Amino acid sequence: MPTWNQIQSQLRNPNNPGDGTGVMSIYGGSTFADENFGLKHDTPGLLSMANSGKDTNGCQFFITCAKCNFLDNKHVVFGRVIDGLLVMRKIENVPTGPNNKPKIPVTISQCGQM
Repeated sequence: MPTWNQIQSQLRNPNNPGDGTGVMSIYGGSTFADENFGLKHDTPGLLSMANSGKDTNGCQFFITCAKCNFLDNKHVVFGRVIDGLLVMRKIENVPTGPNNKPKIPVTISQCGQM
């Protein structure tokens, strides 16, 4: 089974406590229901919704760094990285400390229009 490693963004909403409780979905509430579980976590570079259980999706997502079958039918895959897998690998390999916080700053700049 692959190692689960979490790199948390240093860019945060100043009103967000940083503990996962400050979510707001685009649907107006703090959470929304799970969508289609048709796509599987079968390759690196997939975008998937982070949640704390059934129908608890908010605004947080993650990118897979390996095949992660254990996430299937728990987290909805909604996209994939089409360019920049090398950047993703560099971020993945940043050493982390307590609470999986990066030991060195991770900055993404000049990324173009999103």
